[in-house]
Amino acid sequence: MNQFTMTDSAEILMAQPRGFCAGVDRAINIVNEALSRFGAPIYVRHEIVHNAYVVNELREKGAVFVDELHQVPKGGIVVFSAHGVSQEVRQDAQERGLQVYDATCPLVTKVHLEVIKMCKEGYTVLMIGHAGHPEVEGTMGQVKEGVHLIEKVADVAALPFGENEKIAFVTQTTLSVDETKEIVEALTEKFPKIVQPRKQDICYATQNRQDAVKFMAPQVEVVIVVGSQASSNSNRLRELAEKLGVPAYMVDAPEQLKAEWFLGKRRIGLTAGASAPESLAQSIVKKIQEFGPRSIRNLEGVVEDVTFSLPKNLVG
Repeated sequence: MNQFTMTDSAEILMAQPRGFCAGVDRAINIVNEALSRFGAPIYVRHEIVHNAYVVNELREKGAVFVDELHQVPKGGIVVFSAHGVSQEVRQDAQERGLQVYDATCPLVTKVHLEVIKMCKEGYTVLMIGHAGHPEVEGTMGQVKEGVHLIEKVADVAALPFGENEKIAFVTQTTLSVDETKEIVEALTEKFPKIVQPRKQDICYATQNRQDAVKFMAPQVEVVIVVGSQASSNSNRLRELAEKLGVPAYMVDAPEQLKAEWFLGKRRIGLTAGASAPESLAQSIVKKIQEFGPRSIRNLEGVVEDVTFSLPKNLVG
């Protein structure tokens, strides 16, 4: 139940933290640095991060986004997206003589190394994640075989392995913390000896942004999530707010806002997925204010100070 009355002043409550994480910041900086050093075009395999605003901004600077490496001219410069790529893609880039700068998030690379190590040790690896997501494809593609996808609790019952087989699991970094916990509990019940990562794979930024929504939701009547439809972590924020009983909408441009969302609402909550820039969040805040006078209040929350360095072959 919301802990306020309708006599409270009209406000926009800003979740903390929100927006860019260290991995996204690094990935965008890699493309910008490559453009600065080598000039356009710089090719990027898939969207560098899942945000239309960011992708369009980089495209205007000369980045060319491609689905597959055969679209990159021989000897061209290509950046791998923050979501990571399979070993097959890396081999393909080498065979084509491409100059590669890897923007894979270091926390995704951690999961890649876990998969490789577990498979070498003879484990069957279960990956908790969403089919078709580039991070999942890249992680499962670290080895030729031995990795199986789990998307929901119901998938666990269908697994054909015996409880004494060598089973391990990893997860996509941008999942719902609560839903993943349910799947892990089902796995450990079916496979008591299952091996899990020494540290959870869901990244700090995903965890922090979900915790911030849990803190914000009881204080507001509607939640706006700044993020693109393809963004896994942004979708999880919207779903989480709805599960907490608050209507939630995801937008990645001010013009997508609808006046009826705010009719009679005194307090609006706003957060942004890890791939959404603060400049976009602020432009959406301004648009919300056009629907009625509202003050802005930043909520308390975790202050993130994580940074990741650029690849040595780009700054060396």
